[in-house]
This record gives sequence, structure tokens and C-alpha cells, in this order.
Amino acid sequence: MKKIINKKSFSFLKKYINNPAPTGYEYTGQKLWMDYIKPYVDTFITDAYGTAVGVINPDADFKVVIEAHADEISWYVNYITDNGLIYVIRNGGSDHMIAPSKKVLIHTENGIVEGIFGWPAIHTRLKGKEECPKIENIFIDVGAKDKKEVEKLGIHVGSVITYPDKLFVLNKKRYVGRALDNRMGGFMIAEVTRLLHENKIKLPFGLYVVNSVQEEIGLRGAQMITETIKPDMAIVTDVCHDTTTPMIDKKKEGEIKSGDGPVISYAPAIHHKVRDLIIETAKKNKIPFQRLASSRSTGTDTDAFAYSNGGVPSALISLPLRYMHTTVESVDKSDVENLIRLMFETLKEVNPEIKLSYFD
Repeated sequence: MKKIINKKSFSFLKKYINNPAPTGYEYTGQKLWMDYIKPYVDTFITDAYGTAVGVINPDADFKVVIEAHADEISWYVNYITDNGLIYVIRNGGSDHMIAPSKKVLIHTENGIVEGIFGWPAIHTRLKGKEECPKIENIFIDVGAKDKKEVEKLGIHVGSVITYPDKLFVLNKKRYVGRALDNRMGGFMIAEVTRLLHENKIKLPFGLYVVNSVQEEIGLRGAQMITETIKPDMAIVTDVCHDTTTPMIDKKKEGEIKSGDGPVISYAPAIHHKVRDLIIETAKKNKIPFQRLASSRSTGTDTDAFAYSNGGVPSALISLPLRYMHTTVESVDKSDVENLIRLMFETLKEVNPEIKLSYFD
């Protein structure tokens, strides 16, 4: 297959990554995603909390899901001091260590208010013991003199805060930005959908292209939508750690390297036959891949699908990513292309007669 990501799809990727869509507030990102895949699906399903599903062959009895999650980590305003400084709590797994000196966007009914995570100057810290950033001491400054001025800007407890960092390409080979976890997954399943349409692939089953909300706070969107769809099989994509950067113990985290291909997982929630189908497809099409083991849960929406509806045969294909939950998350362009290819080719191998019983 020729190069997958074209100018139109890259333009969509930039808009999709650059658009803020924090957990619980994914609407604008979901709208961009649905507009992009609309020509390639027959209909849509949405639910009360914002999960979006593009459906191909909605009347088919056998239902296959490909899934990613749409939300990004963020912060909530938690406390406003009398002198106008803002303390925060997490919305998802936001990293307090990267916060000092970062610019932020505070989402209010009056629009976006810019702010900064302040931090004491180095000159004032050298005389005593250095204090590290932690959730209790990081704070946002919006240039206000007091609490009343902050509130006049439309900021209140519960206002959501995101980072403004945008997507760029590093050394012509890596996509870098915030929210690649896991909006890159949403992009990849959208590209699979486009390829099915453009290559005129007629699937003998119903395909449900799922972009779930609220993964970052406990797989909640996937838990809800799997009960709605009641799929027969699910292939989930998310990110995993590139473990070749400093301060990561490969004996604990395994050895995964960006550029060496998508990652196929082994875990109790992973169905052997679905995983084997993916591996056989990768070998058949000469698509490079890596393997990763998880001792209990995968920590992804795979678990939500696998343990729903009496058990849904599910598998996980992950994208190696550096610097997870920072504003410079980084993935290799070749891994993105190969993961799209692997999912596309795997769907071509699926048929409604597939035997998924553990004892077949």
C-alpha cells in the first residue's frame, strides 16, 4: 500500500490535536472527528456523555468495534486565593512536575482566559532545601490583583484548564504535541475508515468506529458505549510507553521502541484468537510489530470492552509514545502508518463465521 497519510488527513490531524477536548468536555473534538469520517460511514451513534460512533453496515448481525479515546488530561480550578492566585486539582492524570512556567487556557462562559503556572525564582530557592512541584503548591496566575478580579473574568471553581501546545513534526519523523494520548488513536481509526471507503472494501459485518470519552478518569465512555453496541469483537488502540528514554526500567516496563512498529498486547483481558489474528495479519503483510505484557489489566478501554456484556473478545494494538501526559508527547510517523495498515488489513481478515469461543 502506498503512503497512507495525505495532505487532507494531516490537515485533519493538526486541527484535531490542536483543538482542546478535556475529559468531560470532548464535544468540539468529537464534532471535528465526526465531520471528517462522515463521508466514509453509513450513520452515527452518539450517547448522552459524548462518545461518537461511526457505523458501516448498521443492519449486520455480527458487530466489530475499532476504538480509541477522545479525551485529554486537564486541570480543574479548585481554590482561588484572596490575592487572585488559582490552585488546581487534576482532571485525569495531569503531571504536576511539568506545570511550572507553562502557559494555560482557562475555559469560561466568557471565552478563553490565558494564565500561567507560576513558580518561585531560583534566586529565592537556593538558600534552603529545594521544594519540588506537587499538586499542593503549583498555582496559576492570570494577572489579577484579587479574587474578585479573577471571578470577573468568568473563572470559578470547576473551570477547566488546558495547555495550548500545538502539533509539530520533529526532525521530519516524529509527531510531537499534547493529547497524542489518545487523540492519535482517534485519528488512526478515522484513517482506517477512510481507507476502507477509498479501497471499496465491502465488509461482511457491521463495523462500529468508536471514539470514546472519559477514558482518562477510568474507561467510563467505553463502559457506557459497549452496553449500547453489544459488540461481538473489539480491537482497541491506545498508546504505550517507549521505554528507551532515560529513567525507565525495562525489567519492569518491558522494551518498546518508537519506530519498531505497533505493539500487540498480552494480558488477561486480551482474547487469544483476536490477538493471534492480528499477529498473523502482521506477518502476512510484513508489518513490523512489537509485543508487550501486562500483569493484570491493560489500563486501556480494552478492559472495558472485554469485561462487558458477558465477555467481548477483545485485543489491543498500541502506539509507542515518549513523554506520556506531557505537552511534548512524541510518536514515530512510521508507527502511525503501520498501525493504521495493521488495523485495516486485520479487518479484511474478519468474517462473521470466525470462531471466538475459548473452546472451539
